[in-house]
Amino acid sequence: MKAVILVAGEGKRLKPITSSVPKPMIPLAGRPLLEYNLLGLKNAGIEDVLLIVGYKKEIIQDYFGNGKEKVGLNINYKTQDEYLGTAHATGFAKSFVKNDDFLMMYGDLLINSDIIKKIIYEYKDKNVEGLISLVEVQNPINYGIISLDSQNLVQKITEKPPAELNLGNLANAGIYIFNPLIFEAIEKTKLSNRKEYEFTDAMEILIQKLNGKIYGYILEESNWNDIGLPWQILDANKELLEKINRNIKGDIEDNVVINGNVFIGAGTLIRSGSYIQGPCYIGKNNIIGPNAFIRPGTSIQDNCYIGMSELKNSIVFSNTNIPHFNYFGDSIICDNVNFGAGTKVANLRLDKGNIFMNIKGKPVDSKRQKLGTFVGPNVKTGINVSIMCGKKIGKNSQIGAHTIVSDDIAPNTLYYQDPEKGIILKKLS
Repeated sequence: MKAVILVAGEGKRLKPITSSVPKPMIPLAGRPLLEYNLLGLKNAGIEDVLLIVGYKKEIIQDYFGNGKEKVGLNINYKTQDEYLGTAHATGFAKSFVKNDDFLMMYGDLLINSDIIKKIIYEYKDKNVEGLISLVEVQNPINYGIISLDSQNLVQKITEKPPAELNLGNLANAGIYIFNPLIFEAIEKTKLSNRKEYEFTDAMEILIQKLNGKIYGYILEESNWNDIGLPWQILDANKELLEKINRNIKGDIEDNVVINGNVFIGAGTLIRSGSYIQGPCYIGKNNIIGPNAFIRPGTSIQDNCYIGMSELKNSIVFSNTNIPHFNYFGDSIICDNVNFGAGTKVANLRLDKGNIFMNIKGKPVDSKRQKLGTFVGPNVKTGINVSIMCGKKIGKNSQIGAHTIVSDDIAPNTLYYQDPEKGIILKKLS
């Protein structure tokens, strides 16, 4: 069996995190998200994989190459230049799949590798034309809901159904297996009201017009993570870190305490007085300390400097400096960021209420009491900057000294606090 992964999307809901990397290449516990899923496919016995690429495709291709050295797979690539929906993207796989069955999944998922074996077994056992993985959700009105018959075969697919229809709570989990008949259904699929070729429409054509059967396989929630919103990246990173083994490859000075499962890469120096609590990941060629406090759930990539500062449950991309008297909790810091002394983030409201974030122009409840900031690449701050809960700072922006960041900051913006005029915004060239 072959596999197809859709990794072409821009990841707009994750901006500014996806300003410098495509969503599947976001680092989690030291590896890109996509690498975990490719290794899961290999573990299930799959050898040939097609990646449908688009946004920042060169980053994916440069990292994985032909796949053999990096993950032990044969990786092929197809480019989706126009984003016309998931059915449109899947159609690019026809010449790769040929007459074989194939597993197809979205590139913004993190799944337990063992579940792939179970899905393949169920598909072969049921003698059907397709399998769709499902997950139980608490708010069905936000999802495409799948109705099954008594044999767990798909009867109907309803996008974001009103609660009064009472169609259940089984949502599409984004992992499928099909035989090549699905491509005939895709060819018959029309543009939707969103001006996209919807994969759900193709599946309904397969059932209703081509007499195909699609089996619904219900996943346990613990085997599946959707990474479509910024705080879900933190959840996935935390879950992966809980599986990490202790491995100290770097240099450790005297008077350093390392508790629990901590990975420290080659060339990294942990300076005196630092305290590290696992699980956490620290990559290659970093300088940590002196007197740094690295708390559980933190991942630091390569070539970073973390000085006399505290990090908790956060992800730091490569080539970033968090040098003097900084605090970051429940946050994501992209690459090439430099923080002035005393820059701190608030990750808890005074009233301990849920923290909302602005996602594509709308406030979204994270359902989290603790959530910090999301800082894009190449950002700089002056001294004593304070960043409020759930705020996003766009790429290439600069924040002046003694400024309180109470709003999201657009990319390429100078944002500073004038003692007389208040907050000043200027576009950077």
